[in-house]
Formats: sequence, structure tokens, C-alpha cells
Amino acid sequence: MIIELGHFSLILALGLALCLTLLPAWGVQTRNLMLMRSAESLATGLFVLLALSFGALSYGFLTDDFSVNYIANNSNTALPVNFKLSAVWGAHEGSFLLWTLVLGGWTFAVAVFSRALTLDMRARVLSVLGVLAVGFILFMLLTSNPFERSLPVYPAEGSDLNPLLQDFGLIVHPPMLYAGYVGFAVPFAFAVATLWSGRLDSAWARWSRPWTNIAWACLTLGIALGSWWAYYELGWGGWWFWDAVENASFMPWLVGTALMHSLASTEKRGVFKRWTVLLAIAAFSLSLLGGFLVRSGVLTSVHAFAQDPERGMYILIFLIMVIGGSLSLYAVRAQGIGGGATFTWRSREALLLVNNLLLVVAMGAVLLGTLYPLAYEAATGGDKLSVGPPYFSAVFVPIVLLLFAFMAVSPQSRWKDTRQINLSRQLIYLIVAMLAVAAITWLLDAFVLQVVLINAIAVWMVINLADDLIRRVRQKRDRLMALVRQPVSYYGMLLGHGGIVVSLIGICCTVYYSEERDVRMVPGDVLTMSGYEFEFRQMRRVPGPNYMADQGEFVITSAGRTIATLYPEKRQYRAGGQVMTEADMDPSVFRDLYVALGEPVGENAWAVRVHVKPFVRWIWVGGLIMACGGVLAVTGRRYRLARGRELPARTVAASA
Repeated sequence: MIIELGHFSLILALGLALCLTLLPAWGVQTRNLMLMRSAESLATGLFVLLALSFGALSYGFLTDDFSVNYIANNSNTALPVNFKLSAVWGAHEGSFLLWTLVLGGWTFAVAVFSRALTLDMRARVLSVLGVLAVGFILFMLLTSNPFERSLPVYPAEGSDLNPLLQDFGLIVHPPMLYAGYVGFAVPFAFAVATLWSGRLDSAWARWSRPWTNIAWACLTLGIALGSWWAYYELGWGGWWFWDAVENASFMPWLVGTALMHSLASTEKRGVFKRWTVLLAIAAFSLSLLGGFLVRSGVLTSVHAFAQDPERGMYILIFLIMVIGGSLSLYAVRAQGIGGGATFTWRSREALLLVNNLLLVVAMGAVLLGTLYPLAYEAATGGDKLSVGPPYFSAVFVPIVLLLFAFMAVSPQSRWKDTRQINLSRQLIYLIVAMLAVAAITWLLDAFVLQVVLINAIAVWMVINLADDLIRRVRQKRDRLMALVRQPVSYYGMLLGHGGIVVSLIGICCTVYYSEERDVRMVPGDVLTMSGYEFEFRQMRRVPGPNYMADQGEFVITSAGRTIATLYPEKRQYRAGGQVMTEADMDPSVFRDLYVALGEPVGENAWAVRVHVKPFVRWIWVGGLIMACGGVLAVTGRRYRLARGRELPARTVAASA
């Protein structure tokens, strides 16, 4: 009965989504205040019904209702309770229900926290979000219904959740990633609503900016969590593989980063209006493209959900409609819009424009590397082509290093124009950074030219951020109070750029200084590597809640001192018989010691993979700092989401 309630709630949600699409829009056209005000209650009802539907499916998993096909295919009675809950979004149908619930949550948040918008603009924005909700819910009901039953005959025991997904990473990574993915629907809706109204001014940028920051922060954290999850769960010791599905989340992040900075320019200086709207459309379009890649069956990936061309065709048609419709509206409405204020090539506007272009070019490089193998396979009738790390190292990395160089200069720039002396001393800062990094790496006997160059850019960025903060407070009588009184959004910017520095150092040191060995070991063998001794002590059989594992014991010592004891496992899951590697590691601030078991290769002998990964944790700590910076910027007084009263009816009617 609960499952039927969830299914019925989903059908009712479709009805409310249709009403949210049509009624506020009709109210705007007819200047009917009651219809425009109905958008908030419709958005609330949509979110409540989607939450009920999601809760019903979760209840089915917790009660082992194997008459539901989706539950029978992704759970069993032996599955731990925490993984039963995360299994709700562990496969295609449930994950898309989560995707739609997240969209409902964003729609509800816009309805509640945008009351200071003019009523007609709020109605337009919510109407656009209603269109997206209609498309997503129809997709579920027509092609991906998670509530389908197999009655009257159904299995007494379910199958199993993919062992890769029986991990804490599944609990936190997809919800956070979807919050970012779907969150870009809000700036997209603001952009379309603005084009619809014909009033493309700086006001839409002011209202879009907080939503963009939050969506970007969620996507940043989601990508970082996914990288961390792959690092410790897959047993290969890597943190990024340039997998097509990984790229699918990275592309909207790149464009979203450009959008954040472009919105700042549009709001403060009235420049890049048309460009900013185009970026808002592109960011959400790339999110939809990611959904198509993951769910269409056009690629094979450990991250991919579905292999059903029918589902892929629906998403492709929806993607074409969304992109085509929004770009057509852009073509009609954006032609007569002026470029805004003027600026010189030395201004902050110019630097932000260059950064925007480099981010878009970088996204284009990733898009080409992602889609070209698919196009090649389609054109040749099935021939495979692999585009991997060598391509991205040769094409993407130089673009990003140039981007970081411009980013390093930006804190010293000013709106409209920048004094020549501010830019001239950048050469001094760069030389100081390069000499400092070169000296440190030389003393540590770790001099690598690429490391010096990349870390020098990172130090250069830190110098400029520190110099800008010092400049803001040094002329004040009470410097401590001057620090406290800086805008919260400014500290958000510092954290965002500082997080990039931390991640950049982590990536550089991990790539160039990591050591890896694949060896055959028997109990009693000792492997010496990077100043550490890895002693293979023993193997034993250990039971898990729903698996049996061969567990190794490795004692790590350095200079006669015991550092850690690691217990990597080779697990065999009872329900499906799948065999999984569970690596173990000793983390620290400056390095990870990582051991993973391979296959048995003889009597008492095992293939063993050992890694020493310097600074690898900095990659994810930097992502966390960036996300915190994005959220902190929204809490500032200037960019806080307003909860003011609605404008008087006469003002609303006039603006409509």
C-alpha cells in the first residue's frame, strides 16, 4: 500500500508541476495577481509530494518489499540498514527520483527565499522550474518508474546492491553531486525568466548570484567526494581518471565557475550581460548532458547507471528542447542589449573576461575529449577509440596553468582601471615565488621543473591574496576591527581562491612525487619503498555482515619505528558472489601509505599494490575549502537571500 501511495504521489506531483508551469505564466500574461501568487503554494505542494514518493520508496527498501522490481534488483535482507537507505539511489530509477526530489527542493527554496522579487519575476522563475519538473517526472513515469511491481509472483530474496556502492561514499556523494547538478537549474530559470520579461538588467544577476554560489559549492563538494571515494574504494590508488562520467560533472563545474565571476561583473559594473545569460544556459545544459551520458547507454563506465537506448532518446529529446528553446529565446531577446560600462585592458573586468574565456576553452577541451570517442565509434560503425590522460595533459593542463596565472593577478586588479604599478610588481612576486619554491625543492632533493613552475603559481596566488588583505587593513587605525569588518563575501573569495591553491599543490605533488609498486608477496616478505618498510605478516579469513573476506596484515615501519598496521581485504559477497578489493591506508597531512590486495598468485602468495602518495589529502581539503568559500559568500549581507515582503500589488501589476 505504501508503494502505491508513493506512485500516486508521483502522479499527483506531475499534475502540480503542470499547474506550476501554466498557471503562474498565464497570470503574468493576464496580470492576474492570484495566479502569480499561486506559484509558491504549487512549488511547496510539488516538493511535499516528491518527498512523499521518495519516502515511500525508502520504506520499501527498509521493509524488504521484493515485490517491487527496483528493490528486488538492488537489495536483500542481509544488506546493512545504512546501505539499504543509500540503495534507494544506488541504481538508475531511484537515482533519478532523487534527482527530481532535489529539483523540487530547489524550487521550494526559490519560492520561500525569493519573496523580495517582484511577483511577476518570481512567477516566471517558478514557471520555468515547473517545466523542468514536468520533463523529469514524465521521464520517470514513462521509462524509469521505480514503483513497478512483479505481482503475483515475486522473489522471496532480493539480489544485491553493487559491492562498489556498499560504502559510505554512496551515502554522501550522489546527493551532494545532484544538489550541484540540479542547482544550476535555478540560475538557468532566472536567465530564461529575464529573457522572457525583456528586462535584462543587473537585477537578475544580483538575484541569481547567491543561488549560483550555492549550486557551485555543492557541485564542488560532490566532485571532491567522488574523487575521494574512487581513491579509497576502487583499489587503484588514483584520484581522477578522466572517465567520461567524471568529465560530465566537471564540465558544468568549469562553466559554473565562469558564471559566478561573470555574474559579479554584471551586477557590479553592468558588463557581460548577454555573455552571463549564455553561461547560465550552458551550465544547466551541460548538467543535462551529463544525465544523458550516464543514463543513455552510449558509454560504459563504472559510474554509468543505465544501458537503455529508449531512456537515452527521451533525455536527448528533452535536452534538445531545453537547449533549443532557451537559445531561441536568447536569440530573439538578447540582440538589442547594450554591452554596459566601458573598461580598460588593465581592469578587473578584463581579467575576469579572460578567465571566463579560458574556463570555457578548458570546458571545450574536456567536451571534445569526452564526445570524440563516441562520435568516432558512431562514424566508423563500432571501432573503439580511447582518449585518456595523455590528451588531457597535453591540451587541458596548459590552458588551466594560464588560467591560474591570470587568477594570481586578479586580486591586485581594480574595477574600470588598474594602476600600472600594481601590475608591474607582479613580476617581482612571481620571481620571489619561483625562487622560494625552487630553494625548498632543492633542499628536499625533490627538484622537478614542472613542480617548481606549478607551485610557484600557487605561491604567487597566495602572495597576491595576502597583499590584497594587508592593503585593505594597513591604513586603518584599528586593524583588528578592519579585519572583522571586511565583507563576508570577500572572505568567501579568499577561501575559494585559497582552496584552489591547496588543491593545486596537492595535485602537483601527488602527480610528480607519488611512488607505486605492484609486487608478489608471501607472508614474511618485506618491501622497502620511499623510506618505509612494508612487511606482509599474515592472511586470515574474516566475516563481514554480508560477505567473507581474505584479510592481509601489513606492518609499516620507518627508521625502526612502527608507523601503522594496515588490513586490506579481498571480499566475496554472499548474495551475488562478486569479489571486491578493499584497500587500507594510513593517512596523514603530508602523505598517504596505501596497500591493496590483488589476486592470489600461488601458494600463500598474493599480488600486492603499494602506494606512497604525498599531499594527496590536500586535493580534497582544497575542494572542501572552495565549497566553504562559495557558501560563505552567500551569507554576506549584500548577497544574503532576501525574505522581504512582496511588493505592493500596484507595483507588481505595473511591472508585469
